[in-house]
Amino acid sequence: MAATKKAVLGQLVGAVDQGTSSTRFLVFNPKTAELLSHHQVEIKQEFPKEGWVEQDPKEILQSVCECIEKTCEKLGQLNISNIKAIGISNQRETTVVWDKLTGDPLYNAVVWLDLRTQSTVESLRKSIPVNNNFVKTKTGLPLSTYFSAVKLRWLLANVRKVQKAVEEDRALFGTIDSWLIWSLTGGASGGVHCTDVTNASRTMLFNIHSLEWDKELCEFFQVPMKILPNVRSSSEIYGLMKAGALEGVPISGCLGDQSAALVGQLCFQDGQAKNTYGTGCFLLCNTGHKCIFSEHGLLTTVAYKLGRDKPVHYALEGSVAIAGAAVRWLRDNLGIIKTSEEIEKLAKEVGSSYGCYFVPAFSGLYAPYWEPSARGIICGLTQFTNKCHIAFASLEAVCFQTREILDAMNQDCGIALSHLQVDGGMTNNKILMQLQADILYIPVVKPLIPETTALGAAMAAGAAEGVGVWSLEPEDLSAVTMERFEPQINAKESEIRYSTWKKAVMKSMGWVSTQSSENGVP
Repeated sequence: MAATKKAVLGQLVGAVDQGTSSTRFLVFNPKTAELLSHHQVEIKQEFPKEGWVEQDPKEILQSVCECIEKTCEKLGQLNISNIKAIGISNQRETTVVWDKLTGDPLYNAVVWLDLRTQSTVESLRKSIPVNNNFVKTKTGLPLSTYFSAVKLRWLLANVRKVQKAVEEDRALFGTIDSWLIWSLTGGASGGVHCTDVTNASRTMLFNIHSLEWDKELCEFFQVPMKILPNVRSSSEIYGLMKAGALEGVPISGCLGDQSAALVGQLCFQDGQAKNTYGTGCFLLCNTGHKCIFSEHGLLTTVAYKLGRDKPVHYALEGSVAIAGAAVRWLRDNLGIIKTSEEIEKLAKEVGSSYGCYFVPAFSGLYAPYWEPSARGIICGLTQFTNKCHIAFASLEAVCFQTREILDAMNQDCGIALSHLQVDGGMTNNKILMQLQADILYIPVVKPLIPETTALGAAMAAGAAEGVGVWSLEPEDLSAVTMERFEPQINAKESEIRYSTWKKAVMKSMGWVSTQSSENGVP
């Protein structure tokens, strides 16, 4: 039986899914989109000072190599040779600078959640003319600690090893996708230094209209253009794997994780949207070939460009910094739960937060507020409150934050979404999904393949020119089986809970001044 299964598998596509909290490698069958094998490794996050978040780029690279090798072991030799392409999907904005001669990082990766650049952001904000916010116009992004440009500026200003490498022409900058592609295609021995349009659009250095690095933006953020990667489409052969079980296989797909999920959810039409529940929460709506600028705190970003000669698609995005990260905090910092999965059990025991609200503004508030001075609060506590209520409130927080960005999106697009397509690790939590339907008051629809981020990267890789094993033509895309969660509470109760949440959000704001969020240099 095993032998026939091996013979039937045919052509396969692999995908690296490098997230904030874990790395995975997954292998799909392009004919059926079925997941055949995968391996996952959790990644350490370092918090050297209050508000600082770092990761070790070498550990990230090592985790990718380990996941590839372990997945290949599970697949067996016969099937490894059937892997025709590899796609990469990655946590966005996280910033790495490395030495092109040695291949070594010159500092830890500064993670998207990191807040050390708060005072930089505030001083830069003062130098943008009120009547000409050229940063927002060119990039679609608000000036925030979230994006790569200010992180890179901090590294250039504060880390001597980085300054020296720039002076000596040894420094390369990249987001995680660039670091991985460069390292996997040979590193110091001929590695390819590139990124794709979706990742480039999150740096705040990239003009989303001309699809090029922008000289004016680079000068504004004091970033030398020579260290930037080449920008390519999300679906083309960038280079070949130079080592390991998949040596010689092309890397031919690259998408920032949220764009990858949009593709994996088959949101190819204008107005189609998805929400991904991971470390943070990200709601993206495809706006087609036109950039729509938000009046309600959403970002304008590149959704995908699936081929060198294919048109670019844009999206409106609502970003919530802390979703799954709140659950991880309950586990690692408070010890309320031993595993992230336990949260569902605790929440189920009480079935309500009994007036307890948790605003997890650990890194300030992202969309729609963009309020860096906010900090996390738990309020509405009584002597009756216990850990189960706090667990329930942390799940509700994810749903309320999603409601805020969905409201903003409905106002910007002028059309209310009739249902919400969801994916990401947290969607396995049935209480969370039911809560989300109740709080949005529309059905929540989840594909039975929850790995849509990796699937999107695999689709881009398999569809690339020169690979051609995955057709993205509408008639060839297999319909995905969905699980539906319908709202079960009355609309009035939903509204009361939401307005109390908004009151709690207001109380979380204005908590810190700049000085306390930026504590000098390493």
